[in-house]
Amino acid sequence: MPRSIRATAPLMAWRTIDILTITFLGAAFGIAYWGWGLAYQAPSTALTTIFPPLAGITGAPWLIAGVVGGLIVRRPGAALLCEVVAALVSMIPGTQWGFTTLISGILQGLGAELAFAILGYGAYGLAAAMFAGAMSAPLEAVYEWFVYWTDWGWSYKIAYLVILTAAGAVIAGGLGWVITRALAAAGALGAFPPGQEAREARAV
Repeated sequence: MPRSIRATAPLMAWRTIDILTITFLGAAFGIAYWGWGLAYQAPSTALTTIFPPLAGITGAPWLIAGVVGGLIVRRPGAALLCEVVAALVSMIPGTQWGFTTLISGILQGLGAELAFAILGYGAYGLAAAMFAGAMSAPLEAVYEWFVYWTDWGWSYKIAYLVILTAAGAVIAGGLGWVITRALAAAGALGAFPPGQEAREARAV
């Protein structure tokens, strides 16, 4: 297995390029989040007709920004900041959820950030990405229990938490890892550890 390269030392120090990259990534994901907010209703309705907690599957794409931000910049706070920027940008054109969009972004980003912290900001492979995607879900799911799913019984609420967590691992974690690898392979991340990993892989 190829090793994960940590961010340059000191780990807590952010470079200007780190801040700019997280801002651009967050903005790009924010636009994508806004677009998904317009498109998700049809698949969500189809899934909830089968079993209401399956709505967690269509919630998972909103967890990707934190995963990708953490995978690329690899510094404390990167996952949280990227998800929060994405939430803020998605609010600019207007969403049906209003200010709660920012609350969700903070909760999702905190979950991803906690995952990378548990791993000591030193593991960034597929398993780490899926762990971050999964950890992005629980705080958001609990928040939604009391804001959106107030009429559900506990069996539905727990099922929703499990489904959103699993979908977060596969969709946000797996797709986030694929996006990061693709950007690195294209040469877009030369100033970051994923770019260095890609160069080392090509050199072997």
